[in-house]
Amino acid sequence: MKIATILSAFVLALSLSADAADRAPNIVFILADDLGYTDVACFGSKYYETPNIDKLAQQGMKMTRHHHCQNCQPTRAALMSGQYGPRTGVYTVGGIGRFEWESRPLRPVDNVTELPLEKVTIAQTMKKAGYATGMFGKWHLGEDEKHHPAARGFDEAIVSMGKHFGFKTQPKVEHPKEEYLADFLTDKAVDFIQRHKDGPFFLYLPHFGVHSPHEAKEDLIAKFKDKAPVGGHHSPVYAAMIASVDESVGRVMKVLDELKLADNTVLVFSSDNGGVGGYAREGIKKGGDITDNAPLRSGKGSLYEGGTRVPFIVRWPGVTKPGTSSDVPTVHVDLYQTFADIGKAALPEGQPLDGESLVPVFRDATAGLKREAIYQHFPGYLGAGEGTWRTTPVGLIEVGDWKLMEFFEDGRLELYNLKDDIGEQKNLAMEMPGRVKEMHAKMIAWREGIKAPMPAKNEEQKTASEPKKGKGKGKGKAKKADE
Repeated sequence: MKIATILSAFVLALSLSADAADRAPNIVFILADDLGYTDVACFGSKYYETPNIDKLAQQGMKMTRHHHCQNCQPTRAALMSGQYGPRTGVYTVGGIGRFEWESRPLRPVDNVTELPLEKVTIAQTMKKAGYATGMFGKWHLGEDEKHHPAARGFDEAIVSMGKHFGFKTQPKVEHPKEEYLADFLTDKAVDFIQRHKDGPFFLYLPHFGVHSPHEAKEDLIAKFKDKAPVGGHHSPVYAAMIASVDESVGRVMKVLDELKLADNTVLVFSSDNGGVGGYAREGIKKGGDITDNAPLRSGKGSLYEGGTRVPFIVRWPGVTKPGTSSDVPTVHVDLYQTFADIGKAALPEGQPLDGESLVPVFRDATAGLKREAIYQHFPGYLGAGEGTWRTTPVGLIEVGDWKLMEFFEDGRLELYNLKDDIGEQKNLAMEMPGRVKEMHAKMIAWREGIKAPMPAKNEEQKTASEPKKGKGKGKGKAKKADE
């Protein structure tokens, strides 16, 4: 009898193991807001403390050349749609009237502020593949009934941004007034994991931290008050905000361990754009910055590396080799196909996807991708205050170690070798006309193929001193350099 019982238990255990092996991996995607490339210790900071994110990197793989857009809304549109900006019309935050472009030579392309309803989101794709889907945090792609994430493929969705204390949510959720937003969102994420532990689930946790207003919990601020600044990293409040995001990552990792889900969960951590720093070094802002993206050039709102290169870590037990890194150039549109590939989800019919699955790189850090290049297209302006600009209209192409930028106002071309010159200090365009010609032709062909609209000549160009008449579509008068 005892032997029969033991055999029965053994067969059951084998059956459960087989079920677990056959089950599609869970996917957790944690996205920080405005967290710069070197704002975490494992990507270079000697001031900020990120033990949980560092542990994640030790257990997984760092992608050291991953890029998002220059600010948040277009990144989120690309992540959700798998498409570059020319296909969605989302290039920046808000309408073109946010910055006084009337004094510039070009009229920006009108910006779309909500993800078009015909776009099939990655959440819809994962849901169709049998995943439970949840999203808690910053959406920024339309919050009316039709555009809210709850109508775009997420079974559960709570949206909140704008404040770290005293925040509001949509739909309304009661919470203590003194609660910190990052903690609230993490509570919801942990609860989602616990309720869907039998999987598979797709969890998107887009934090509002570390976006301004720069507010943090007092106990964490106190931890950094007496710490000496290092390399442009100096603010105890900003350090405390990063620490809260790191705590969130740690809590998610902990619940996955407790529920024995970690081995069958792909956990990705990244940021939506570059950090809010590097402006003083560029001479476009007086005074100090809240952080610095050095050795990268400039910061959020720029298409130099400081504005688009972001920390990216993936942990996939049994697939990614712990403690490895890849320097293959990757970009936001890749994640749609990557998540679909992991979940064996069918891609949407009739919706062109611009990325490539990163699963081969996750499996082998030395692997390459099929494509030749990644691109960015920004047909607008982002101001920095006092008549200065973080960027004017520009496009770029990256091929291997090489990056070519074309500034649309005057046709200026800048060529950098990012391996030798990560800070983009030496423009090699004049020295290497052959390479410039080849890369420029590829960029033009890509623009034509994707039907990328170009900014038009500003026929009524005003001087900087003339009053703004409010021309151009768009709402709001926001002129803050952190948007």
